[in-house]
Amino acid sequence: MKRLKKLIIFLVIGLVMVIFAVLGLESIFLKETSSSIFRDFNEVPSKTTVIILGASVHANGDLSPILKDRVDTAIKLYKRGKVKNFLVTGDHRSEDYNEVSAMVNYLQENGIPKALIKTDHAGLDTYDSMYRAGKLFQVNDAVVVTQAFHLPRALFIANHLDLNYIGFAADQRAYQTEYRLKQREKLANFKALWEIALNKKPTTLKARLKSKN
Repeated sequence: MKRLKKLIIFLVIGLVMVIFAVLGLESIFLKETSSSIFRDFNEVPSKTTVIILGASVHANGDLSPILKDRVDTAIKLYKRGKVKNFLVTGDHRSEDYNEVSAMVNYLQENGIPKALIKTDHAGLDTYDSMYRAGKLFQVNDAVVVTQAFHLPRALFIANHLDLNYIGFAADQRAYQTEYRLKQREKLANFKALWEIALNKKPTTLKARLKSKN
């Protein structure tokens, strides 16, 4: 019985420590990046490039609500003269799943010339997208567009890769998966910190992954 009580106490203490670690890291990310996150089109400084971080697309190629809001926000930045060109980065590791082409198609349907769009087909996660944007695509002056819960991690990574990036929140609605994504983001912060500490290289530095099909 005493052993069981000790085990329970240790488990509770461990859980409390994990919670404090999660909240503490989230606070650090927010503190470092909050001054670089914008929500007002009139206040955001002009940059050369807008980087759109990928998210899920439907089987028919339609953008998910989260991704659609990111691309729509980037279009608004361009039309307001805040950026000059686009870098769309996302997952295209197989021929039957292509976030990048879906974003490019949507941009062109909304009047963006293809000549203004750079594509990164191997932005498999946030770290890879930020690293490749700077090292492979030589984008050093950019606005990163994604949802507010994602921006602190993206900009924290960019800061520690010595990239001059700011962020613009793409939140335009409530998302059905938002709570789950916010919880996942707390754990992803630890992954980002680990990748930065190791100076991790992305999955590939080639312009595009080879198809597995």
